[in-house]
Amino acid sequence: MQRRGAGSGLRVAAWVLVPLGLVLVLGGIGYFFTNYQGATVMSEAMEPTYRAGERLVIERIDAGEIRQGDVVLVNVPDRYQGGPVLQRVIGMGGDHVVCDGNRITVNGKPVDEPYVMRGEVNPATGPYDVQVPEGRLFLLGDHRGNSNDSRFFLDEQSGSVAASGVLGRVQKGFTVPAVLVALGVLGIVLTLVGIGLGIAGYAAGRRARRPLVAAPPWPVA
Repeated sequence: MQRRGAGSGLRVAAWVLVPLGLVLVLGGIGYFFTNYQGATVMSEAMEPTYRAGERLVIERIDAGEIRQGDVVLVNVPDRYQGGPVLQRVIGMGGDHVVCDGNRITVNGKPVDEPYVMRGEVNPATGPYDVQVPEGRLFLLGDHRGNSNDSRFFLDEQSGSVAASGVLGRVQKGFTVPAVLVALGVLGIVLTLVGIGLGIAGYAAGRRARRPLVAAPPWPVA
């Protein structure tokens, strides 16, 4: 006698749980790489906030999500040999940015800049008074004595860059969103449980396929 259905329920459960678990794990990984990217600081222009060689997490954002004070990774095709750079958003489309050589105001309000490297400002730059065109950004490095930023391109649309060139915003103190952690853990658990059930179902099926030998009605001499 063979019990052909033995272990079939476990195997069915495994076929359901393992793919589901993998979908959750891979979906979480896919979400992360769709919305975030890594970047390495390549210069001293953002010191002391970010130092050369430091690895950062960049959140991909739309132009409409950019805010004053954000540190953004931006691509400016006609500057910096075409490579992306890290700079801080000082002014946005329509803003009036004024610097007297030391203090910066935006729309008449002084900008508090505790992040700036203290010391001498690059002597090649001086006072400026610009109106940022719509759809563009006025960007500066935190190390004002060592940053090739909007101050050096004032004759090109007030030194501004296109907001559409922003690749993402630096995430300070980045931690993986809790929902991604929960989905990843759940996916791993379901995958492992499914594998365990599959193994148990396979073993039960093997046992069921073994022929049952009837015992003789009397002792064999």
